[in-house]
Amino acid sequence: MFWVLLLLLAWALAGIACTRLCLAAVHAAAVDTDGTVADHGHALTLYEAAFLSGGPARVADVTMVSMARQRRLLLAHTGWATVVDPRGHDEMERSVIGAIGPEGQSRIAPVRAAAAGAEAVHRLADGLVRAGLAVPDGARTTVAAGVHQVRAAALVVPALGLTALLMPGQTVMPRLLVALWFALPLILTLSCLVIARVEVHPYSRWASPAGQRLLGALTRRSTGDGDERSFLTSVAVRGIRAIGEPELRAAFTHRDQPWRE
Repeated sequence: MFWVLLLLLAWALAGIACTRLCLAAVHAAAVDTDGTVADHGHALTLYEAAFLSGGPARVADVTMVSMARQRRLLLAHTGWATVVDPRGHDEMERSVIGAIGPEGQSRIAPVRAAAAGAEAVHRLADGLVRAGLAVPDGARTTVAAGVHQVRAAALVVPALGLTALLMPGQTVMPRLLVALWFALPLILTLSCLVIARVEVHPYSRWASPAGQRLLGALTRRSTGDGDERSFLTSVAVRGIRAIGEPELRAAFTHRDQPWRE
C-alpha cells in the first residue's frame, strides 16, 4: 500500500499550493478594494503612467526619451548618453543627470539602472500604492510565488502517480483506479491554474485593476492627437517599441540584454 502514501503526498502538495495561491489572490484583491476611490478623478502623470505600465525601468526610459526629444540629452545609436543641459526640470531628470555622472557621458544601460532605482522613483511608487493604483511589492511577489508553487505541484503530482503505477506488487487495486485517484489532485492544481490565469493575472504586473482602468482611459484620450504629449504617453504605455525614430530606438537596444520588459 505504498501508493497510498504517495497519494497523500500528492494531495498535500496540491492542497498547500492551491491554498497559498488563493490566500495571495485574496490579499491582492484587497488592494483594489482599498483603492476604489483612486479610480475617480485621478489624472495620471506621464511618470505615473510609465510606472504602472512597465515599472521603474519604464520611468527611466520615458525620462531619457523626453529629454532627448527636447535636445537636452543626446542618445547615440551606439548606446551612449551625453548631457547637453545639466539642469533637470524635475526629480526624475535630475536622477538621470546624476546617474550619467560629472563627466556628462555614460552608457545608457547603467544610467537606466541607476535612474530606475533612484529615490524619486521609490517615492512615485509609494504614492501610487497608497492611492490603490499600483500593486505593492509584497502582494505581487506573493501571487507570483503562489502560481509557481501550483505549477510545480501540477508537475510533481503526475510524477508521483507514475511512480505508484510503476512499482510492482504494491497493491491489488486495479492500476486504472490508482491513476484516477492521482488524477483528482492533478485536476485540482490545473483548475487552480486556469482560475489564476483569469482572475489573478491582472495583479501580477505593476498596476492594480484601478490603475489599469486609468491607463486604459489615458490611452483612449491620447490616441490620434499626434502631439509630443501623445508620443511620450505612447512610450510610457508601450515602451521603447513605440518610438518611431530608428536612431533613437537603436540607442536603447544596447540595454535590452540586462533589462527585459
